[in-house]
Amino acid sequence: MSSPQVTPPPPSPPRQEPDPGMASSEIDIAVIAGVIAAVAFVLVCLLLLMLHYMYRHKGTYHTNEAKGTEFAESADAALQDDPSLQDNGDSSRKEYFI
Repeated sequence: MSSPQVTPPPPSPPRQEPDPGMASSEIDIAVIAGVIAAVAFVLVCLLLLMLHYMYRHKGTYHTNEAKGTEFAESADAALQDDPSLQDNGDSSRKEYFI
C-alpha cells in the first residue's frame, strides 16, 4: 500500500505592513468628527436654552409708572400729581412732545 502524499499548503501572499500615514489620517478624521459633533451638541443646547428663556419670559413687562395713574382721565391728569415731574414754573403752559 502506498502512503498518500501530503502536499504543502499554497504560499500565502506576502504580508503587508499597515501604512503609518493611513492610521494617522483615520485618527485625524475621528478627531475632526468628534469636534464637529461636540460643537453641534453645544449649539443645539444653546438653542434649546434660548427657546426656553424666550418662552418662559414671554410678555414680561415692567414699568416704572407712579401708582394710581392707571385710573386717571387723561395723561395730563395722571402726570399733574407726580412729585418728580412738578415744575416750579407756570402750569398753564403745557408742552407736548411727539
